[in-house]
Amino acid sequence: MKKVIIVDDESAGRKLIKEYLEDFMELILLGEANNGVDAVKIINEFKPDLVFLDIQMPGMTGFDVLKHLEELPQIIFSTAYDQYALKAFDVHAVDYLLKPYTKERFKVAIERLSKSSENNRARPLAESLLIETSKYPERILVQKQNKLVTIAVEDVIRIEAYGDYSKLVVPDDTYLSNYGISTLEEKLDDSVFIRVHRSSIVNLNKVKELSKYTKSYDITMENGDVVRVSRGYMKNIKKLMY
Repeated sequence: MKKVIIVDDESAGRKLIKEYLEDFMELILLGEANNGVDAVKIINEFKPDLVFLDIQMPGMTGFDVLKHLEELPQIIFSTAYDQYALKAFDVHAVDYLLKPYTKERFKVAIERLSKSSENNRARPLAESLLIETSKYPERILVQKQNKLVTIAVEDVIRIEAYGDYSKLVVPDDTYLSNYGISTLEEKLDDSVFIRVHRSSIVNLNKVKELSKYTKSYDITMENGDVVRVSRGYMKNIKKLMY
């Protein structure tokens, strides 16, 4: 069984999808929205498995909606505009239904659901959320057990290298990012997130105190974690001093 949300600013578009869904008993409709803002609210509240998502809508586009989701469901885009198809598949949507589409075409999209895996779409969608925001991202996609969730960048206390991945420490949890620490360093605001060690980045807004030793410093974060500053990054510590 899959929980479904329909997002389309045209009532005719929502009605057609509901009609076609009647042939698929395993797909349970939870609700619908007619604009991007309401779509974010209902998707984050009900955590559906599948969303039929329009692209051109009042408030925000379908791609903007994706950037504000706490968890990422499978996505089937449903739109009257073909110029977004390439971008849709760049974020590994299950399918792209170009209006008007037939019941047979809808069935093909549903059949593709079982072939679409979390692993196949996670990284491209993570990249789109991180890169296609304004100058610096406000949220980052991370792994939590078998789910993908987004966390606010401002909540990140520190970042720790973890092989080819990174651990992001927030006040009440630790998450795993598909990005390596050097990539995150490039993407995040360097006036806030500074590299203090080959394996560590700290959020300046979360620093509690700085302890100086003969040839190094220790940074104590607001959650009590202590991060050692290595010699190669001593110059970055100047950002802590005024």
